[in-house]
Amino acid sequence: MAAVTRRRGLVWTLVQRDLRVRYSRSLLGYVWTVLDPLLMASVYFVVFTFIFKAGGRVADKPYFLYLLSGLLAWQWFTGGVNDTAKSLIQEARLVRSTNLPREIWVIRCVVAKGVEFVLSLPVLVGFILYYLVRGRVELDWELVLFPLGMALQFILLVGLGLLLAPITVLATDMQRVVRIVLRFMFYLSPVLYGTHAVPDFLRVILAFNPLNGILSLYRGGLFARSVSWVDVGISAGMSVALFVIGFWTFSRLERTVLKEI
Repeated sequence: MAAVTRRRGLVWTLVQRDLRVRYSRSLLGYVWTVLDPLLMASVYFVVFTFIFKAGGRVADKPYFLYLLSGLLAWQWFTGGVNDTAKSLIQEARLVRSTNLPREIWVIRCVVAKGVEFVLSLPVLVGFILYYLVRGRVELDWELVLFPLGMALQFILLVGLGLLLAPITVLATDMQRVVRIVLRFMFYLSPVLYGTHAVPDFLRVILAFNPLNGILSLYRGGLFARSVSWVDVGISAGMSVALFVIGFWTFSRLERTVLKEI
C-alpha cells in the first residue's frame, strides 16, 4: 500500500485519462453520470408510489430523495465492482510491461467512479434544497457523516476489486458471475427500501450487507431515522476485512496473473 501511496500522482493521471476516454466521444458526457440514476429513481418512484402505493411504508419520506441518494451510491458501487473486476484484463499490456504496483490498476477504477459520484452530488443537493424549501426535509448534524460513508465505500470497493481482479484473469467467467451477483445485491441492499420495512428474520441477514451501514451514513442527515451505528460498525468491519483479504489475495496471485496475461 505504501508503494501505491507514493505514486498517488500517477493514480490521479490514470483517473483523468479514464474519464477523458470515457466521455471523449459522448454527446452528453457528464450528463450520463446523473441521467441514469435520475431516470431509475423516477421509474421506481412511480412504481412504488402510484402503482403499489407503498413508497411511504417501505422507506423514509420524501421517497424520491431516498431513492436518489441510494441509487447514486449504488451506481458508484456497481460501476466500481464491474470495472475493477476486469481492470487487469483491459490493461494487460501495461500491467505486464510496466514496473508499477499492480494494485494501481484496480484502485484507479475505484477513484474514477468515485469522482463520477462526487460530480453527481450537485444534483442530490439540488433536490435537497427543493425539499427544504417545501418544508419536507429537515437537516441535522448527521449530515457531516456523509464523507465517512464515502471513505467506507472506497475501502470496500478497493478490497472487492483486489479480490476480483486476479480471479477474473484466471477465470474469465467471473465477469458474468459478478453481473449476476450484483443484480441480486441490488434487491438485497436498502436502495429501494429501508431495513425497517423488512421482516425481523431477514433484517438480521441484511445487516451483514456492507452497503447497509454505508447507505445509513449517506442518509442519516436527510431523514428522521437516525444512523444505525450497529449497521455502520458491521459495514466498517466487513469493509476493512475485505480490504485486508483483497490485498492478501492480490499479492498471492500476482505472479500467476502475470503469467496468464
